[in-house]
Amino acid sequence: MASSGFSWTLPDHPKLPKGKTVALVVLDGWGEANADKYNCIHVAQTPVMDSLKNGAPERWRLVKAHGTAVGLPSEDDMGNSEVGHNALGAGRIFAQGAKLVDLALASGKIYDGEGFNYIKECFDKGTLHLIGLLSDGGVHSRLDQVQLLLKGASERGAKRIRVHILTDGRDVLDGSSVGFVETLESDLSQLRDKGIDARIASGGGRMYVTMDRYENDWDVVKRGWDAQVLGEAPYKFQNAVEAVKTLRAETKASDQYLPPFVIVDESGKSVGPVVDGDAVVTFNFRADRMVMLAKALEYADFDKFDRVRVPKIQYAGMLQYDGELKLPSHYLVSPPEIERTSGEYLVKNGVRTFACSETVKFGHVTFFWNGNRSGYFDETKEEYVEIPSDIGITFNVKPNMKALEIAEKARDAILSGKFDQVRVNLPNGDMVGHTGDIEATVVACKAADEAVKIILDAIEQVGGIYLVTADHGNAEDMVKRNKSGQPLLDKNGGIQILTSHTLQPVPVAIGGPGLHPGVKFRSDIQTPGLANVAATVMNFHGFEAPADYEPTLIEVVDN
Repeated sequence: MASSGFSWTLPDHPKLPKGKTVALVVLDGWGEANADKYNCIHVAQTPVMDSLKNGAPERWRLVKAHGTAVGLPSEDDMGNSEVGHNALGAGRIFAQGAKLVDLALASGKIYDGEGFNYIKECFDKGTLHLIGLLSDGGVHSRLDQVQLLLKGASERGAKRIRVHILTDGRDVLDGSSVGFVETLESDLSQLRDKGIDARIASGGGRMYVTMDRYENDWDVVKRGWDAQVLGEAPYKFQNAVEAVKTLRAETKASDQYLPPFVIVDESGKSVGPVVDGDAVVTFNFRADRMVMLAKALEYADFDKFDRVRVPKIQYAGMLQYDGELKLPSHYLVSPPEIERTSGEYLVKNGVRTFACSETVKFGHVTFFWNGNRSGYFDETKEEYVEIPSDIGITFNVKPNMKALEIAEKARDAILSGKFDQVRVNLPNGDMVGHTGDIEATVVACKAADEAVKIILDAIEQVGGIYLVTADHGNAEDMVKRNKSGQPLLDKNGGIQILTSHTLQPVPVAIGGPGLHPGVKFRSDIQTPGLANVAATVMNFHGFEAPADYEPTLIEVVDN
């Protein structure tokens, strides 16, 4: 919490004026990688971004968007949109998701907290259900954390445990789910040897079962509810490894789209429905794809689908997934306290702010940008606009998404003269990149570039300043590679498509007629990352950043 001598007033920048309109554009999933045919940004026609890169080298640079630069445990951890926007908005680096959970598990603190003690009340008579993504991808969850939680819970009195798995194939290799299920089955078998009734109870692919986000498609969550809670699914198996192998072969579905299944006993009865008196933990640490299930598990007056039966349970998330909604109300690990974000500082210093994206990334330019906080800081000075995303199709079907609409809203906000900062997220590179469709991702990158042009043209008209950046990589590399960087091939000789984010750095480009001619990027910051952007933006508004912020990327040299 801010100390008693604390002031929201930001000092004026000694050389940069106030009052310039600043456009802040986040290209989602837009990293920098070697130019080849799997780099969709390179292949696409992107004249605007090309001109920013090649036109003024002292006003274009790369920053880190993964690993420790965004608060994740290691340099092997790819960035994601949540931690990326947290860092962009907070101007400081906070221990995030996986890292918070790792610390709590390593210290044992997780077992002393209110959340664990709350679910523990059910261990004596009820079943402990664990629901989440089973993989070592490290974006939403991690297998080793589930293994530690199983061990810890069983040592602390859980007698009956059911695991409801969601297969990945998006942040990890498609087909790898079989190995993860085999590993989990081996652990559960060891628990059974110790007299604990521990089994897998249900499953399904993450994009078809449970893990929808931003209320895009509640049917996805309902399929999960039916399998996990009601114990009902179109496919029934006695063994989870057999379930995944058979469904992959027979339905031709990839891991992320496996249909829901339940595990049944010899008599065909589901082995693990959720009933009164049970405890449920959703073990993903990343929030966005757990919020909808959390609502279904927690809300009494839930109306998004017919839950049929609503068991009286004690439910906790691995983390709290939405701080404003206080959802869930119980959680095993406390979130990073992100206070004094750049957005709050700027609004309190009179900077009128407009933020816009489409549904799939609207939360990123608002909630995550503002330190995991919903709503306005001061609604007299802020306007947030959400454009509905396409639903019922995968994003490669319409790869332009809503880039044009977002750009037009931004343009209108800039030209209105009502706002000092106009902040947008253009989701195309990320959302279409995740589909693994290279041709569609090329189209997506072109659409994003065209949107940037509309925004920069408006900034030109009002004599403003722009900063264009990204939150992490994705579209710049669409193929899995070996250690020497060569594309990996599958057993049929085809390339292995990369659908996940990457470890690549992302660009920061600055300019506009309102930018002081003496502004250039500094060369004295060791390894700049996304968190350095906030102080830079504050400078563009005519302010110095708070002392504890990561340093600004720019300096002003006298001509």
